[in-house]
Amino acid sequence: MRSVRSKKMSTRAHIRGLAACAIIAVALATHHWAVAAPAESELDAQLAAATQHRITIETPFAVSKFEITFDEWDDCVNEGGCGGYRPSDESWGRAKRPVMNISWTDAKAYVSWLSHKTGKPYRLLSESEWEYAARAGTTTTFSFGDTLSPMEANYDSSTDGSGPSEVNRQKTVPVGGFPANGFGLHDMHGNVSEWVEDCWLDDYTTGTPSDGSASVEGNCNGHVVRGGSWEDSEVELRSAARPAGDKDDRFYTDGLRIARGF
Repeated sequence: MRSVRSKKMSTRAHIRGLAACAIIAVALATHHWAVAAPAESELDAQLAAATQHRITIETPFAVSKFEITFDEWDDCVNEGGCGGYRPSDESWGRAKRPVMNISWTDAKAYVSWLSHKTGKPYRLLSESEWEYAARAGTTTTFSFGDTLSPMEANYDSSTDGSGPSEVNRQKTVPVGGFPANGFGLHDMHGNVSEWVEDCWLDDYTTGTPSDGSASVEGNCNGHVVRGGSWEDSEVELRSAARPAGDKDDRFYTDGLRIARGF
């Protein structure tokens, strides 16, 4: 993303979405122009990172400050939602750790339940919204700069995969333990990868809607995950990285963050 322009940008408006789930959202303003970074200008893009293109996000939206936790997911299950599916925590603990082992289909079930319960339009983010939120006004590889430290995110920064250690924890950690980005959002890099709404497109440049909405064309059996996880190297944590998975895949690397319209 080589240019970031905004008529106004607010990260101070916090919205409590649901008392039972304690979802706190950060309201992001409109009229943001974004140009996704070319692969060769950042780390070697082994993933299908974007070539440059311009996006105008015209509709304000709110983003959850944290990844959705096991506590929040379990509320959904306890109240008859989420298909009754209670994903494994791999014996690492539930509570404030990010929910994982969920598919895109599961993530959609969660936002459907939450929308029905609150009467508010909760949903997954689009790819463009996610990258806007992750970059938080920056033009660098990560929201913290062109390099990333294991003190800033939960990922595998070891050279040989060894661990557990402070550079390769080999599991999730409770949300909010690392510094927030410039928009006040935590764990946009690492911890768990986050499902977004978009169907997978090989040609991200021409296929992405220019208004920042999700692409619902292309391979809709495949959907995009963003942000990288505890298991990934920094390459997958880049703001521009965009791997994908089958809509019904459940992995211990994948979770979700949610958005809300106004």
